[in-house]
Amino acid sequence: MSKLGFVGLGIMGAPMAGHLRAGGHELYVHTRSQVPAALTDAGAIVCPSAAEVMRRADTVFLMLPDTPDVEKVLFGAGGIAEGLAGSSGKTVVDMSSISPIETKTFAERIAALGADYLDAPVSGGEVGAKAASLTIMVGGSEAAFARMQPFFSLMGKNITHVGDAGAGQVTKVANQIIVALNIAAVAEALVFASKAGADPAKVRQALMGGFAASRILEVHGERMIKRTFNPGFRIGLHQKDLNLALQGAKALGVALPGTANAAQLMQACAAQGWDQLDHSALVRALELMARHEVAPAG
Repeated sequence: MSKLGFVGLGIMGAPMAGHLRAGGHELYVHTRSQVPAALTDAGAIVCPSAAEVMRRADTVFLMLPDTPDVEKVLFGAGGIAEGLAGSSGKTVVDMSSISPIETKTFAERIAALGADYLDAPVSGGEVGAKAASLTIMVGGSEAAFARMQPFFSLMGKNITHVGDAGAGQVTKVANQIIVALNIAAVAEALVFASKAGADPAKVRQALMGGFAASRILEVHGERMIKRTFNPGFRIGLHQKDLNLALQGAKALGVALPGTANAAQLMQACAAQGWDQLDHSALVRALELMARHEVAPAG
């Protein structure tokens, strides 16, 4: 049994923390909202601050929305750095999706306090978090990764040590580029097919048997047809990830025209107040331009 901590218990973090507790480990938790009853009922111990979580646990996992949130939890008042004072040999694992550049700085600052730091963003959304089938991409030392592997295995299936600090976040940004462009492609195809008079459900069924088949066509194509845009992964969060990609591209001198287009489609959705919808709702921006919905609402 290990002493683990978890900070950030949203739609992803709560089930991930639950899997760690179900694995038989002591679990100390903190979140800015109310801790889910399922965790406290399972024996998780609620702490008043991230610092207290870090004092009581040997390893603390973070699952937060954006780079400023992670920085605040790590180095702000009542944060992880405060909880590391006077200790050594502990580990901080950030499973949020944030800036690769800032991640390297965070890793250096935590290392200076005597702790290991891994960036371990995930892919798989709420479904993957609940099913413990997340893809986990990890940056940091090989030794720290090896120690954390049993815990990662409780939360995910495809777990890869990519490289040094920041490499996990670089991989996650690449993942988000691919996902966004695939969502845009499926959305364009279904809008085109539907406006041309074809049954989009049957078009999707036909395409699933060919070279165009993909997980995005399977899952998000169905969402577009059934109009089920309750979030698994919100447009607002995907916007943040694409902005990270475009910022990184500017710094590297790389052109990402497809990514920029997908980001603009998501921005069009956000302008309509749809940023809290699932990212498959990107199709609604194309529907506005086409003056045609893939399928009738409801």
